[in-house]
Amino acid sequence: MSAGNSELGVSGYILAGGGSTRFGRDKALVEVGGLPMLGRMIALVQNVATNVKVVGSPQKYGQFEREMVSDQWPGEPPLGGIITALEDATKSPAPREWNLVLSCDMPFLTREWLTFLCERAAISEAQVVLPHSTQGPEPLCACYRTDAAGTLRAAFESGIRKVTHGLQHVATEVLDEPDWKRFDSEGRLFWNMNTVADYEEARRIVEAERK
Repeated sequence: MSAGNSELGVSGYILAGGGSTRFGRDKALVEVGGLPMLGRMIALVQNVATNVKVVGSPQKYGQFEREMVSDQWPGEPPLGGIITALEDATKSPAPREWNLVLSCDMPFLTREWLTFLCERAAISEAQVVLPHSTQGPEPLCACYRTDAAGTLRAAFESGIRKVTHGLQHVATEVLDEPDWKRFDSEGRLFWNMNTVADYEEARRIVEAERK
């Protein structure tokens, strides 16, 4: 099992604590390309980041043999999971400056794109580096500086729940289409699986690409 790319100096967190209400079942456990999505994401992220952890329930995801971080606000929107990840990072004996934070339901992310994202974060003076896709901001495929934890928690405790609203309280660097388009020839890089139809389409595409 790869230890990740230590040269990038980025810790990895995969958010698997969502309620999957629109999906109807746990997105982290559905299979794409012969692997549960969470396993697929772990395999991807450990090639880019070090010390990859999962934010979610140890009872649900223990099979993945990965260190788990219990979401402090289970059932809440993803901002709580992001804060949970960053606060865990602050407690590390040797905290990394940056953390790659991803949702578990993005089957078309690539190692090349994530490496580029982490490299951009390493030279950024912002607290968050995130892409803006054709659908808008992508805060669940972004790099967060560990020291953003306190500001985001304060925003959360003031009642903010939407991630993009929380990001208004920290310095952000946006990666627009010229930055990510070369990693997205098929137009699917940031696609996530919100519905069963999305999942079936993702599975069909991955299976076709494997043939």
